[in-house]
Amino acid sequence: MCGIAGEMRFDGAGADIGRVQRMLDLMSARGPDDDGLVSQGPVALGHRRLAIVDLSERGAQPMRDQELGLTIVFNGCIYNHDELRRRLGELGYRFYSRSDTEVILKAYHAWGERCLDDFMGMFAFCIREHESGRLFLARDRLGIKPLYYTLDGGAFRFASTLPALVRDGLSSHAVDPAALHHYMSFHSVVPAPHTLLSAVRKVPPGHWMRIEADGRIREQAFWSLQFGPREGDPQTDREWEDAVLESMRVAVRRRLTGDVPVGVLLSGGLDSSLITGLLAREGVPHLNTFTVGFEDVGKEEGNEFRYSDLVARTFGTEHHQVFIDSATLLQHLPGCFSAMSEPMVSHDNIGFYLLSREVSKHVKVVQSGQGADEVFGGYHWYPPLLDSTDPVADYARVFFDRDHAGFAEAIEPGLVGDDHSRAFVAARFADTQAEAPVDKALHLDTTVMLVDDPVKRVDNMTMAWGLEARTPFLDHEVVELAARCPARLKLAQEGKGVLKEAARRVIPDGVIDRPKGYFPVPALKYLRGESLEMVRDALSSRPARERGVFRRDYVEKLLSEPEQHLTPLRGSKLWQIAVFELWMQTHGL
Repeated sequence: MCGIAGEMRFDGAGADIGRVQRMLDLMSARGPDDDGLVSQGPVALGHRRLAIVDLSERGAQPMRDQELGLTIVFNGCIYNHDELRRRLGELGYRFYSRSDTEVILKAYHAWGERCLDDFMGMFAFCIREHESGRLFLARDRLGIKPLYYTLDGGAFRFASTLPALVRDGLSSHAVDPAALHHYMSFHSVVPAPHTLLSAVRKVPPGHWMRIEADGRIREQAFWSLQFGPREGDPQTDREWEDAVLESMRVAVRRRLTGDVPVGVLLSGGLDSSLITGLLAREGVPHLNTFTVGFEDVGKEEGNEFRYSDLVARTFGTEHHQVFIDSATLLQHLPGCFSAMSEPMVSHDNIGFYLLSREVSKHVKVVQSGQGADEVFGGYHWYPPLLDSTDPVADYARVFFDRDHAGFAEAIEPGLVGDDHSRAFVAARFADTQAEAPVDKALHLDTTVMLVDDPVKRVDNMTMAWGLEARTPFLDHEVVELAARCPARLKLAQEGKGVLKEAARRVIPDGVIDRPKGYFPVPALKYLRGESLEMVRDALSSRPARERGVFRRDYVEKLLSEPEQHLTPLRGSKLWQIAVFELWMQTHGL
């Protein structure tokens, strides 16, 4: 996993090498092992390297193949690169490294954009064709690897992080009204291609882009998620449990590829515990597991160590508890905001950030349990949709942070506009081939919410410390299998029923049958003392007032009762608007 950046000019000028280097410098944490930059005429490509596969110089990037006439910069990991190398070797291709980067390069030469169908893994990359001058960019099916871009000032630029693109300024820092509506209403999820800045876009998951030398751009999807049964699917409940467990075994095994040890982010919940158990069964030696906890606030407990300890004892892992007191949490919040490519309100951002700091002292790769709730139906808002006659309204009622009237109450009138979030959900539900209302919601959450909330969070917070996170539940074959699994099996046992039954063959029942937990960070859920003062200062600052996004009467209402205004999902409305402003100020916007 790494950081990539580049520029392609359309105005006759040469690429700005200095600008691309500054973009790389801002992403140094993503690739602390090496960096590289190549430039030819209007194009410059740059790379920050975190060496995981083929640690030698032969795996360095940008990687140029003069014989094929291609240059690549790549972020991610192709787990089946050995298999693809063998296939390409049979076609006559010669390899000079053991890296997955070279496999991508030669697969693209052999099969064009169809190569994406064969890649199993997480990826964002850009390939330059020397003869035509065009660029080809692609992002993996579930958007695990980020890819942002701008068309600004006669140039196309791309990077692994949004802040890298704004490092040298943009022609406009205007807020995108639709993205703002999503941020405030759609539980802070801003779907691709939008970002909160109108001038910056992101490549949608499962899409490729081709940029011609004259500036023409074409974008196309290469993958879509299909719900419903297929011929050959399991027939009985037990067969589905068998299939789910086997798919997870394969996904966990795939993510052991590389030349460095692999650990686990172990919360003590079902998902990360199952990954730990499967890795132990794979015979991974000296398996390191890591968990984080915080101070209690009032009656709310700040850690779940008892569950992670149980799993660690069961499988004999080398377990590390990371306890964060409130003073340390507040001290590192600026670094956490700096690591965010986009503002993210979940309290556990700081948890992942500080946990990753400790983990990176021990390993360079971890497996993590993100995605299971969306893929296997673990959230409480799914069962009410089983018999819904108005799925858009029912989904919005349980998931949205506020309706359009509530948005208008919070935002200055010039930015209000249409009910973008409700319209987005309605359009996605209508386009989804799934027929059942609950499947429409699962499809939306897997392909949109998951991408721009938990997946983005884990990428940003782990890469802030040069740590690669791999997510077995986002193996596209696991996701496709779950999409075909009957909803009644997924939603059984208060959610993830089929996964729970499969997991009983691996991990203790006490972990599976415990109350559902979340990454608890009480100090940010209940804003008091120093954290409240930080929020007050940010929202009352001159930049916030000049930006003119939030109505002053609304801000004052939230500040007067900081613990009273919660979203339907029990998030702080005050923290939500504070995160927006703190992120903007952190990145000089």
